[in-house]
Amino acid sequence: MNLPFWIWAATLGGFAAVLAFDFWMVARNPHEPSMRECVGWVSFYVGLAAAFGAGLLLLSGPAHGGEFFAGWITEYSLSVDNLFVFLLIMSRFRVPREYRQKVLLIGIVLALVMRGAFIAAGAGAVQRFDWLFYVFGAFLVYTAWKLIGHEEEAEFSENLALRTVRRVLPTTDTYHGARLTVHHGRRLVTPMLIVMVAIGTTDLLFALDSIPAIFGLTKEPYLVFTANAFALMGLRQLFFLIGGLLDRLVYLSKGLSVVLAFIGLKLIMEALHHDGVSWAPEVPIMVSLGVIVGTLAVTTVLSLVKSARDARRAREPEPAGQSSGQSSGRSSGRSSGQS
Repeated sequence: MNLPFWIWAATLGGFAAVLAFDFWMVARNPHEPSMRECVGWVSFYVGLAAAFGAGLLLLSGPAHGGEFFAGWITEYSLSVDNLFVFLLIMSRFRVPREYRQKVLLIGIVLALVMRGAFIAAGAGAVQRFDWLFYVFGAFLVYTAWKLIGHEEEAEFSENLALRTVRRVLPTTDTYHGARLTVHHGRRLVTPMLIVMVAIGTTDLLFALDSIPAIFGLTKEPYLVFTANAFALMGLRQLFFLIGGLLDRLVYLSKGLSVVLAFIGLKLIMEALHHDGVSWAPEVPIMVSLGVIVGTLAVTTVLSLVKSARDARRAREPEPAGQSSGQSSGRSSGRSSGQS
C-alpha cells in the first residue's frame, strides 16, 4: 500500500479527535461507568473498526480488508487477555473506582504512542531483514508453548521503567483526586501518575507478543497501526464491561496459544516459500481469518460451558451422609478440644 501522506495525517487526526472527545467525557464526570454505558461505547468502537474494515474491503480489495480484520481480531483478543493484568494493577495500587477510567485512558494513549514507534521500527526492520520472519515465527511458537504448557496465575511485577519513575520522582502516599502532581513545599507526583505509567509500560511489554503476531498477518505498516489503534481504543470500556466475565474465560489463554502458534508457523512457512522452498505453502488471509475467528469462538463457548457447569456443581447440596460425617467429625473435634 503506497499511501500518500494525507491519508496517514487524516487517520492519525481521526484517532486523536476520538480520543480527545473520550478524554473530555471522562474528565468532566469521573465515575464508574454503568453496564449500559459500557455496552454503548464498546459497540461504538467495534462498529467504527468494522466500518473502517468495510471501507478497506471496498477501496483496497479483499486482501487488505481481510488482513485488517484478522489483525484487529487478533489484537483485540490479546488485549482482552491483558485485562487480567490491568485488573491486578488497579488492585495493587488501590485506584479509586471513579478514577479508573482516566487511568486506563491515559495508559492506553501512552501505549498507543509507544506502539506506534515500535511498529515503525519493526516495519523498517522487516523490509530490510527478511530473516526476521523466522525469528518472529519462532518467538510466537515459543510464546504459544509457554501459554499452553506453563499456564500460571497471572501476577504483576514492576518493570524497569516503573521502578525508575518511582525511584527518580518523589511520590505522595495518597491520591489527591485525579491530580497527577501536588505541591507540598516541593512538587510531588501522586500514585495516579505511577499507575498510568504502569498501565502504559505493561501494555508495551504485551506488544512484544502482539506486534510480531500481526506482522505475521500483514506486512503493511498502515494496517498494523490501525488494527492496534482500534484494538486499544475500546479497551477502557471493555475493562468495565467484562470485568466479571474475565474469570469465566478459563480457556482464553489456550485459545490464544493456538492462534499465536498458527501465526508463528504461518510466518515460518511463508518465509520458507519466499526463499524458494517448494513444499512450503502460502496461507491465504481468509484461511487465517477463519482459523482465528473459529478458534476464539470455540474457546469462548467451551469456557462459558465449563464455568456454567462449575457454578451448578458449586450450588448442588452435599450428599446427606457426607455432610453428617463431616458434621460429626467437627463435633468430635470440638469435644476433644474442650476436654
